Amino acid sequence: MDKVFITAAVTGSGPTRKNSPYIPYTPEEIADEIIRSFEAGAAISHVHVRDPKTGAPAFELEYFREIRDRVRSKCDILLNFTTSAANLTGENVTERRLGTTTLGPDLCTLDIASMNYQNRVFINPPEWGPICCKVARERGVKPELECFDAGHVRLAIQLVEQGLVDPPYLFQICLGVQGGMSANCKNFMFMKEIIPQKDVVWTTLGIGREEFPMAIMSILNGGHIRVGFEDNVYLSRGVLAKSNAELVEKAVRLAKEIGREIATPEEVRALLNIKKKS
Repeated sequence: MDKVFITAAVTGSGPTRKNSPYIPYTPEEIADEIIRSFEAGAAISHVHVRDPKTGAPAFELEYFREIRDRVRSKCDILLNFTTSAANLTGENVTERRLGTTTLGPDLCTLDIASMNYQNRVFINPPEWGPICCKVARERGVKPELECFDAGHVRLAIQLVEQGLVDPPYLFQICLGVQGGMSANCKNFMFMKEIIPQKDVVWTTLGIGREEFPMAIMSILNGGHIRVGFEDNVYLSRGVLAKSNAELVEKAVRLAKEIGREIATPEEVRALLNIKKKS
């Protein structure tokens, strides 16, 4: 089977130190977690930022910039910056969400559609997808198409059919998020089957205790995987992971036991047709 790449989502915006004392908050802590994840086998890191003191979700570009500089001075892991900013309000929210793409990441997330999420609405209006695709293309950033439900796949396909995304198209199957499809084998197989096959690379994430079951399903079926504190803080039942690197190491072991070797950042750049950023 082809090699599998691992994305490390090292902090996210949800888990706090009430969930785990090991959640990174500061740019330095986040960068260190990314570097350790790279050393453990991750080829991509998905990046959010936090208020360094409180751990609350943040979106200050200087935090992203510091993380970028710290990481790129130490390793060549691909950086996937979020464009999801539920904490942003007021004017020019779309423009501000796209601010992370000005910093030269390799990839950015593109949340396809609005959905109920816990006690709020995760707003991604119809115009968001085309705008994000256009701006990402202009700035040389590959969008990762985040699909939390079957309808999201159809909307992502529309972006592809409209010529707004360049091949190969990167789809992410997101399972287990409240308001989206639950994480189980049946839903995974359904989502996998409705994603296009031509010029597509796909990866999977599972939330909480379903992180590794969904990773195994993805590995077995030729996909790629995402692990990390954003999605799950436990290494096994009742045992907190002390770092994202521990979660990556477990993913590496699982992949190799199943018979798939781990892709390097250089190999992932070739797979996704992403030029190395300075």
